[in-house]
Amino acid sequence: MEDRTIRAAVCHAFGAPLSVEEVRLRAPRAGEVEVDLEACAICHSDIHAAEGAWGGYLPAVYGHEAAGRVTRVGPGVQGLAPGDAVVVTLIRACGHCACCAGGAPTACETPRDPRDTPLRALGGTSLGQGMATGAFAEALVVHESQLCTIPDDMGMEAASLLACGVITGAGAVFNTAAMPAGATALVIGAGGVGLNTVQGARIAGARRVIAMDMNDDKLAAAAEFGATDGVLATDPEARAKVQALTGGRGADYVFVTVGAIGAYQSALSFAARQGSVIMVGMPESGAQMTLEPVNVAYYAQTLKGSLMGAAVLRRDIPMLVDLYQQGRLKLDELISERWELAQINEAIADTIAGRARRNVLHFGGRAP
Repeated sequence: MEDRTIRAAVCHAFGAPLSVEEVRLRAPRAGEVEVDLEACAICHSDIHAAEGAWGGYLPAVYGHEAAGRVTRVGPGVQGLAPGDAVVVTLIRACGHCACCAGGAPTACETPRDPRDTPLRALGGTSLGQGMATGAFAEALVVHESQLCTIPDDMGMEAASLLACGVITGAGAVFNTAAMPAGATALVIGAGGVGLNTVQGARIAGARRVIAMDMNDDKLAAAAEFGATDGVLATDPEARAKVQALTGGRGADYVFVTVGAIGAYQSALSFAARQGSVIMVGMPESGAQMTLEPVNVAYYAQTLKGSLMGAAVLRRDIPMLVDLYQQGRLKLDELISERWELAQINEAIADTIAGRARRNVLHFGGRAP
């Protein structure tokens, strides 16, 4: 199989605008799949990565929340064929390490060489494949474990949201917290991931879903997705209001869906006795919070990390598609605006400004 020339948005320097240019995409090897993309949502994690929040090497192509159609498969690939509609994720799993064997592919222990990439500049320079995906591009080559098929007639823009924002938010409720019906939930941060945590809590049967944000408009959006109550994070009476809404106990589950240390710092104060803080948002490397261990022990509280909603793709994506098709999971309503690849820097600026629930890149011509 021959290599291809495609367009991609390349990051040459952390914090600098991305450069849309032609690059070389090698053909899929054993266990790999090539996908022509039709949509890619812009996640804050990609923005943080391109700003250098977690290090890495450059130049690189970021983007990891995508959907498209399989074009070519490498030797040994099973269950995927050209023409299949797929969601593309960053969850790359070996399938045989202790975590994968235990049903936790998001915690796969098998290391990956970040310099072993299918992308190269036209001059031959290796390009990093951001988050093992590189989806700010017309096409990509990824490991077969990163894909899940979807119904052929499902809209690609809605499907792309399943790749990260939805499984991260809803999965934090369904998988990480395993939140039972009748519990109370507080979601700190009503952005893209937060809205999906809100609707995950609604679907799970929480008796109260309290959204907390610094923006009134975002609290209004959270209400559309199932929040029963909204509390401004800047309100000096915020803790008292959460207590009042939960019968004086605090929330059984506090989901922190933003990477702000201030949000993490306050999270335990909103949790009930035996309550859990589910840590979803990703702060910059090196950022730290403080806590009083005696209080955590005395109140028997739990802090638990949640990476990509502890998702198992071929179990969770079909479930979420069913919920979407039944009208119980909102996807189309998450899309704020559609952009072309050439407009990626404008789309990123709009996302940083906080106006968007999710901005989506549309491939294959002008967005509708």
